[in-house]
Amino acid sequence: MSQLPTLRQLQFLLALAEHGSFSRAAEAVFVTQPTLSAAIKELEANLGVILVERGARGAILTPAGEAVLTRARRVMTEAEDLVIAAQAAGEPLAGPFKLGVIPTIAPFLLPRVLPTMRRQFPKLELYLREDLTQRLYDALLERRLDAALVALPFEASMIETHVLGADEFLFCCEASHPLAAKPELNAADLAGEPLLLLEDGHCLRDHALAACSAGAVRSDFAATSLHTLVQMVKAGLGATLLPRMAVEAGLVDRMGLEVRPFDPPVIGREIGIAWRKGSARAEEARQLGDVIRSLLVPPQPVS
Repeated sequence: MSQLPTLRQLQFLLALAEHGSFSRAAEAVFVTQPTLSAAIKELEANLGVILVERGARGAILTPAGEAVLTRARRVMTEAEDLVIAAQAAGEPLAGPFKLGVIPTIAPFLLPRVLPTMRRQFPKLELYLREDLTQRLYDALLERRLDAALVALPFEASMIETHVLGADEFLFCCEASHPLAAKPELNAADLAGEPLLLLEDGHCLRDHALAACSAGAVRSDFAATSLHTLVQMVKAGLGATLLPRMAVEAGLVDRMGLEVRPFDPPVIGREIGIAWRKGSARAEEARQLGDVIRSLLVPPQPVS
């Protein structure tokens, strides 16, 4: 029987596949290039196949190398989960935890929840990554994140989610806008209204379109952030929909803009926490979610 690969050999193969060069891969795993090269050769000898084509342009995995790589990722993930599960059993939410957050949540929710997390979990080392929803879900599946704060609904396979609360949409416009005179609106009031929205890729755009299908969308303008969006409203380019979370965090303060709620049923999005199915950190993600839920505005029905 051939000698089994070591975790270190598999780690080196993963680094080589990611960086495409022996020198860069060696640097990434903090060993010398000869050490990494020797380990890969030993792995090839043990398996009886060539895993890497070595050339002037770098290192490219052979078909056999690609097949081994897929299983190597799985083995390394299981090994990492073993360590995480053992540590969590001893003391949950201690040590590093990588949390992703979408841009329409991060600047408005994190200032409220981070101090509480630090008090409740003093040994937690929270690493944050702000990114769009799809990229956060990809990072969860690739084990580069432990959990992510996202807006729901969002369909993704192999991902579990836990709803934390609701975040309704508010109509934002200039003071001179005809709808500013109404204390409350309904979806029908948006018929033909040229709404400004975030650019494609932001789930808030999709949620707004689904909630207010009667509104017209300005295709000639799109913002990359909610802060840019309110500046566009202030410049007279149109009206928009904003999450209550952002408004209550002061997004439109001293902007001279009007904000109006909608009559029930409330339209908006749900805030949730997501993690990879089968993750050893699922229970810890739920615990973090429970802390965040306690700090959210009491949930209201979202249509």
